[in-house]
Amino acid sequence: MIGVAAADGSSGATITAGVAGLVAGALSMAAGEYVSVSSQRDSERADLVKESRELEEYPADELGELTEIYVSRGLDRALAEEVAVQLHDHDALGAHLRDELGLDRDQLARPVQAGAVSATAFALGASLPLVAALLYAGGLVIALVALVGLGLLGILGAGIGGAPKSRGALRVLAGGGAAMAVTAVVGTLIGPVG
Repeated sequence: MIGVAAADGSSGATITAGVAGLVAGALSMAAGEYVSVSSQRDSERADLVKESRELEEYPADELGELTEIYVSRGLDRALAEEVAVQLHDHDALGAHLRDELGLDRDQLARPVQAGAVSATAFALGASLPLVAALLYAGGLVIALVALVGLGLLGILGAGIGGAPKSRGALRVLAGGGAAMAVTAVVGTLIGPVG
């Protein structure tokens, strides 16, 4: 939208660019996240199958492996063996997935959910400058609304992650501001077409 506005595009062209960008960006984020998380889930499932097979074929070796994991975490050997035997007898696969691979078979990656969340988050963020364009099509207003939104999202993300809020906001503002500046330069250089 900034690029179209900088190219002296009409308000209709700017809004069309915003809607197209929102839809394309949301779909792109959804597809990228779905593919990425699907790969992660495939890897998790392969680990689950491999660990199941190893438990069937080499139960004593797997018990020894579990014992060594607990020894490496600070338990003395006798206690590590006792813990390993009890966990192995209760749920060998669960113990190996959790303590050897860091997996929980009830919490495997969810590609559809990840894709939907990414698409929704992108669409919500992209709607801020689009609403600004609907109310006032000037590029400066669109940029300011987008920067305020980015700053707030940076603060929110940093707060959720327990990081310093000002650092999160500045990082997002710098990246978003730089992207808008490049887009404005491209729009200015190309100018109105037609």
